[in-house]
Amino acid sequence: MPHEQTNASTAAAEQAIAGQLRDSLRGEVIDRGHPGYDEARAVWNGLIDRRPAVIARCRGTADVVGTVRAAREHRPVVSVRGGGHQVAGSAVCDDGLVIDLSRMRGVHVDPAARTARAQAGVTWGELDSETQLHGLAAPGGEISVTGIAGLTLGGGLGFVMRTFGLSCDSVRSLEVVTADGAVRTVSREEDPELFWAMRGGGRGMGVVTSFEFGLHRLGPQVAAALVLYPYEHAESVLRAWRDVTCTAPETVTPEILLWSVPPDPAIPEELHGAKCVIVGGVYGGPAGADADAALAPLRDLGPPLADLSGTVPYVALQSANDGLFPDGRRYFMKSHFTEELTDEAIRTLLEWDSRRPTPQSLVVVRTLGGAVARVGRDDSAFAHRSARYNVSVDSAWEDPALDDAAIGWARSAWDDMKRFSSGGTYVNFAGLGEDASELHGEVFGPHEERLERIRTAYDPEGLFARAARRP
Repeated sequence: MPHEQTNASTAAAEQAIAGQLRDSLRGEVIDRGHPGYDEARAVWNGLIDRRPAVIARCRGTADVVGTVRAAREHRPVVSVRGGGHQVAGSAVCDDGLVIDLSRMRGVHVDPAARTARAQAGVTWGELDSETQLHGLAAPGGEISVTGIAGLTLGGGLGFVMRTFGLSCDSVRSLEVVTADGAVRTVSREEDPELFWAMRGGGRGMGVVTSFEFGLHRLGPQVAAALVLYPYEHAESVLRAWRDVTCTAPETVTPEILLWSVPPDPAIPEELHGAKCVIVGGVYGGPAGADADAALAPLRDLGPPLADLSGTVPYVALQSANDGLFPDGRRYFMKSHFTEELTDEAIRTLLEWDSRRPTPQSLVVVRTLGGAVARVGRDDSAFAHRSARYNVSVDSAWEDPALDDAAIGWARSAWDDMKRFSSGGTYVNFAGLGEDASELHGEVFGPHEERLERIRTAYDPEGLFARAARRP
């Protein structure tokens, strides 16, 4: 009987939240009995299978305020969904309330001021489409269907970060609904502590409803290097790539992948799926002779399998990886920041890559420095300005029967690579929620205590506490 009473009281509480929201929101309210429930709770990572009690699909800031007020009254577990692309799946929660911003997708570009205001449900592809009409860009990620919100709040590594900085470095202001239901315009001048925290401090400070970005001259055509090298030369290519990164100009952001040959029609079909080394780099300026010269060292690391370098539309570049990381596949990613890539670290990466659980899994090394490092360590909550590299171990697979093997491989490789780490982990590649909770010190470094003080100041009752623990 007590169990039945508990179930009945839980159901009544869920119905009360849903009913209150239906009475006040313009957007859709989705509960467990709604025909679109399963679609609404799904996110990009197919490994995530959480079942919220209520999903509030907000149509605007007023809906967000109403949902936050209902959450204050009923005290459910709360999560916030923007693009729904974050690896750890923090956009959805079990048995709680999802504040879903995915229908808030307005973008306004001011080309004269070189700014863009974008709502929190916008993806990078949608933002790029609008800014590139004017030959402008905000530095985004590497997959166009990634939401601007989660990537930016966690810092925002991307293809042009050495030239223009992280995504969060281009943020000029944010509109935020805090736990008290207030709507705040947050900037260096207004609520500067919250502005500091929102740039790299992850989630759990409030609900960001829109971002104002400063834009940079880039595109619509950009020069990019993309070279596939034979896997048998992997160690020598990695060493040569490392040496190139030490002298590369800030206009180039080199990266290297241990992966498999993609099914690109420009590559002979008999090579598709074979292990290879992929070297890439984007020139953060006009295409032309200067760009070709800056990218040339990345194309001369050994005998290539294929050289797909050239000039492409920026929007095409930003969406080129979308099909390689499809919706619904299972993903698990963990990363380290490092100051250097030693010969021993390279050999260790290759040893773990030899045990890759699926062809879709990969190891990625991205190069920081440049504009990322020029921002002061304490100027934003992003704590890893001095790192030269981010090393990410990314499992990807289809079959749920491979869950333990795929996750185990990534965790074990990450554990082994920890001895080469500078002691930092990227919040957006920190594993699942439980991994990220255990790693708060490594994710936020010397900024952890300041972030907790700010969270407490703006959310003293812990309304967004679960979101903060699931970065």
